[in-house]
Amino acid sequence: MSFPLMRFSATRRLILQGAGSAALAGLGNLIALPAFAAADEKYPENAFKLKSDKDAIQALYGKTAEPSDKVKLDAPEIAENGAVVPISVTTTLEKVTSISFLVSHNPNALAASYQIPEGTLPTVANRLKMQQTSNVIAIVEADGKLYSATKEVKVTVGGCGG
Repeated sequence: MSFPLMRFSATRRLILQGAGSAALAGLGNLIALPAFAAADEKYPENAFKLKSDKDAIQALYGKTAEPSDKVKLDAPEIAENGAVVPISVTTTLEKVTSISFLVSHNPNALAASYQIPEGTLPTVANRLKMQQTSNVIAIVEADGKLYSATKEVKVTVGGCGG
């Protein structure tokens, strides 16, 4: 007894394989585009190697930040696992060009830095590794000035070698 469904399955498999190949070929082009855009920006390698948050901010931006209530840093009071501490920052400031996260007591203070393209909603979320209880600092560069928000996060289980 022959099942017509079996003949259709072979045809369906070929169609799915062809569609998958076409999708992968299209993704190859999309993956290359961000690499070209990022090539224009200089990677701040030195800033990511610095131990002090103040030194990292100076290396990254060349100036200091002022605390602002327009920068909203959302981080837990207590992080049960320092390997995955969820944080986010939003701001109502205009003309935001970058957002960075620093963790004061990590081996390297600068944890992440993002360039914010014009017209993009200035909101960033990430999961950071934290070695121990420390201040998390969010730096927002807007209209050529630096603004910050700071929050202490208590870590119960270390994430950076702890």
